[in-house]
Amino acid sequence: MHLHILGICGTFMGSLALLARELGHTVSGSDAGVYPPMSTQLEEAGIALCEGYSPTNLEPRPDLVVIGNALSRGNPEVEAVLDARLPYVSGPQWLAEHVLPGRRVIAVAGTHGKTTTASLVAWLLESAGVAPGFLIGGVPRNFGVSARLGAADAPFVVEADEYDTAFFDKRSKFVHYRPEIAVLGNLEFDHADIFEDLAAIERQFHHLVRTVPGKGLLLVADDEPALERVLAMGAWTPVVRFGEAAESPWRFELERDDASRFRVIHQEGQGKESVNEDAVVDWPLTGRYNARNALAALAAAHACGVDPARGAAALARFESPRRRQELRGEVANIQVIDDFAHHPTAIAATLQGLRAATARGRLLAVVEPRSNTMRLGTLRERLAESVAAADVAFWYRPEGLDWPLEPIIAASPVPAHLEQDLDALVAALVAEARPYDRIVVMSNGGFGGIHEKLLVALEVAHG
Repeated sequence: MHLHILGICGTFMGSLALLARELGHTVSGSDAGVYPPMSTQLEEAGIALCEGYSPTNLEPRPDLVVIGNALSRGNPEVEAVLDARLPYVSGPQWLAEHVLPGRRVIAVAGTHGKTTTASLVAWLLESAGVAPGFLIGGVPRNFGVSARLGAADAPFVVEADEYDTAFFDKRSKFVHYRPEIAVLGNLEFDHADIFEDLAAIERQFHHLVRTVPGKGLLLVADDEPALERVLAMGAWTPVVRFGEAAESPWRFELERDDASRFRVIHQEGQGKESVNEDAVVDWPLTGRYNARNALAALAAAHACGVDPARGAAALARFESPRRRQELRGEVANIQVIDDFAHHPTAIAATLQGLRAATARGRLLAVVEPRSNTMRLGTLRERLAESVAAADVAFWYRPEGLDWPLEPIIAASPVPAHLEQDLDALVAALVAEARPYDRIVVMSNGGFGGIHEKLLVALEVAHG
């Protein structure tokens, strides 16, 4: 079968393309913005990419068109699909119908940390010899690809996004997946372009909870009021909490302030029926939020038969996914780090984790408020404080941002600069950077290839 995918370079749709290719289908696709790491993955898999959207991309006529949620009515290729009465489907529905049937699905949901946690679950299962399938909204470096089928009888790990499914299906993507194990890591307001308020997102999360069978498992982070409200709507599945609360069956205690070493404590039952297990994780990641992600993954893997000690040992070999605290290069002892953080909470958590792990030199934060929520300015009152853990902040005004960044600069708790020209931003960073500084670039887009430009410019100035 020939599948043509609209929006193929999105993290979800690109991963879907890899699975379809692995199933033996002929796959092609279109997208308006093509950039690594997804474009590289697709080209290496032999998938034909069309730059831009046009009716001519539908020639020869595909058997099925899979339409990404970034596409809407008025798009020339969408209109051509409808006019030609081509069969079409959403990505989540195609996944649910062609990949997930018969699989033990582990769905990882939450406002933040989905990609890292899903990667952790897949790695823990892989390390235990289980050969899981997975679809992850990023590229786990332990695997080198964002999706694979895995063994037919092995669990399938899916990053469960709450964003809407398609222009013709406004439910959240994750309602299609029907997981046996659902990880609910956190929940706060985001995606202001499609959700009116936090309560609307909570309702979608409850739709996910409704689909988990009574013999399944809900792994829910403690100290998350929004998740407690979701559960209060009704839960028909055993709930196991994880985090730092003393009463949570899964909890962690830091042994290093930067969370690169922590103890995992697992306690179940009472009296003679109680089970007590603990293990120590010593790994390359930092940040309290990453310790929590790892705890969730250990609990999910444990439900599939992986004991905590074996899992903890495997985490020492875990490599963070691409664009999650990814070191892109180092020149004259100046590091350039790429991170996907694009929400005030994620920006703050990323910088706090790196701050705790920075023993020498300064932390320079570079932020592009590019996401749909950021473009709408919904959370802008929280942006200034989000960079408090940095020494210096550089803000970049992306095209299409129609609210002023100047008040963010004025309210910044650290020295802050504003640029709207990429070359000027690179020049300012090179002029500011000193040996042992760490430059952390945070955006959910390609950011004009700033990482490579910055490394080249640093080499010229300091190399």
